[in-house]
Amino acid sequence: MNLPNKLTLLRIILVPLMVLVWLFPYRYLGLSFVTYEIGPVGLPLVNIVVLAIFCIASFTDFLDGNIARKRNMVTTFGKFADPIADKLLVNITLIILACKGMIPVVCVIIMIGRDIIVDGCRMIASQHGVVVAAGMLGKAKTVLQMLAIIVALLNNLPFELWSLPVGDLLIWFASFVSLTSGYSYFAQVKDYIFESM
Repeated sequence: MNLPNKLTLLRIILVPLMVLVWLFPYRYLGLSFVTYEIGPVGLPLVNIVVLAIFCIASFTDFLDGNIARKRNMVTTFGKFADPIADKLLVNITLIILACKGMIPVVCVIIMIGRDIIVDGCRMIASQHGVVVAAGMLGKAKTVLQMLAIIVALLNNLPFELWSLPVGDLLIWFASFVSLTSGYSYFAQVKDYIFESM
């Protein structure tokens, strides 16, 4: 197994680790995490640990793609596992943030629904021998999602100190870009989808 594929597997492994750290029943075992008070905002240590895991996992996404392209190490396994690892990392984190009331549930529904539709579009396209490549909007969507997750994990710090709702704006903007990029994928394959209605 080459290095990019190992990095992809590492990203997949880090997802359940992140979930375990975040959802572990510390209180029932008499354990508690420190909460740092930064001005009027409390930032639990568990958020910082989860953020560190999320950032490491996100960095492996950047690394594996660059290494695979530069060293000509692109494999079928990598093409299969890399997007799955990305979606597991981002979507599971979004779901937990929504469950904890840290981001709006409707944003998560929009973004995960979009991913399902895009995967369907890609499947239809591949059956016709058409490759639907990730466009700039799709890449922008991923970057915005990751930024929104980071700011949410930091409880909107440092922006909360000035009462700026940057975290809310980021997650809603990510949802809008997600919808827009989803439509662009759909527009590329709609003729194949409706050809036999």
